[in-house]
Amino acid sequence: MTTASRVVLSYPMDLSDWSRQQVDTDHFHAWLRRVHDDVERGDEWIEFVDIGCCGSTYDVPLRVEEVQGGDRMGPDTEIEYTVREACDVGGGWKVQSADGPAPYASEGSE
Repeated sequence: MTTASRVVLSYPMDLSDWSRQQVDTDHFHAWLRRVHDDVERGDEWIEFVDIGCCGSTYDVPLRVEEVQGGDRMGPDTEIEYTVREACDVGGGWKVQSADGPAPYASEGSE
């Protein structure tokens, strides 16, 4: 087994902006590298995303779309994201904000 140089993960189009920021933090990438040893295209992971000090849990469905250079995650594996179809994941955080984080709005929507 060799360490992948790059892994592309997808998240649903309707993931909130806040959650998109959270999955792209250094500590979240480190977590993914630590808990997912073997990585293969098509793997699906449900991962907890931090929604703040007063929120409840919020799980995000991630899917492995591409793996380059190996079949294992390692400390130097680069993690990138792409967007896939919506799946009603929403952004249900209403605890710290009256409206919670808004779902990502792509150009031409609304």
